[in-house]
Amino acid sequence: MRAVWITRHGGPEVLEVREAPDPIPGPGEVRIRVRAAGLNFAEVMARQGLYPDAPRPPCVVGYEVAGVVDALGPGVERPAAGARVFALVHFGGHADAICVPAASAISIPEGATFEEAAALPVNYATAWLMLFRTASVRPGERVLVHMAAGGVGIAALQLLRTVPGAVAFGTASGSKHEAIRREGCAHPIDYRTRDYAAEIRALTGGEGVDVVLDPLGGRDWAKGYDLLREGGRLVAYGFANASGGPRRSWLRVLVQGVGIPRFDPLRLMARNRAVAGFNLGHLWRRPELVGGALEAVLALWREGRIAPRVDSTFPLERAAEAHRRIQERRNVGKVVLVP
Repeated sequence: MRAVWITRHGGPEVLEVREAPDPIPGPGEVRIRVRAAGLNFAEVMARQGLYPDAPRPPCVVGYEVAGVVDALGPGVERPAAGARVFALVHFGGHADAICVPAASAISIPEGATFEEAAALPVNYATAWLMLFRTASVRPGERVLVHMAAGGVGIAALQLLRTVPGAVAFGTASGSKHEAIRREGCAHPIDYRTRDYAAEIRALTGGEGVDVVLDPLGGRDWAKGYDLLREGGRLVAYGFANASGGPRRSWLRVLVQGVGIPRFDPLRLMARNRAVAGFNLGHLWRRPELVGGALEAVLALWREGRIAPRVDSTFPLERAAEAHRRIQERRNVGKVVLVP
């Protein structure tokens, strides 16, 4: 098999495609011949050495794959060889073959592409769990979605369209505003030219929003908290502000770290606000939560109420370009590797 290896921490140039024997499925496993694998900002940060959950290099990352079952382990009858499936995996997805538990391999809806299927698991499970479990979004509420043109951002906007009367605010560069409007963002805000907090206060008559989905971190967590009205919820699910270039900068990490607010329970009570954290990669011991989210988004996909948006595709040999596209915030939707 071929896989994209992070040979050491650094810029995109540290990525290298290497050959290795095909993995052999063990008891209860199937092997997927990968046709598409999702690339996330978390894996870009893993390359930089800013993602603490990633294995130490040299390593192969990748949380989601789509492809064809081509081998069954002992005791497995379903899915059958030849089945088109997608799966969440605990690293190792940026390869052209991977073994997963048979129960984790989910059938791809008829008519859907491998690229679309690879764009679904991480983004939509993350957005669904944050919106409907952690934040418990209700009809008519206002939601601020940061990085609204990214993979999770697009997923959150599409899912919010299923909530009657929900109003989405989204931060994105001006060139992406038309795209996120089409996905359901009522109020796009160019964070590069406008103070999004001031803009939201003006749009809401000073009231603010009910929910903030924040993958930025640092000072933005404090800004998001201050934007909440009574009963509001801030959901922190990333620290993208720690990454400002192709390589890790400890000075930037330090500056952003100093800006992280401290949340006092007494103050939370006094202001009727909630702060929560979310990390899909830490839910491997709660498969019922992740499985339930995937079932829910899969049903919405089959009904045509959501549609994974693929920004671009890159062969494994051009993985460095794929990393740069996400690093430079040029994507609208999912970046996918295609072995």
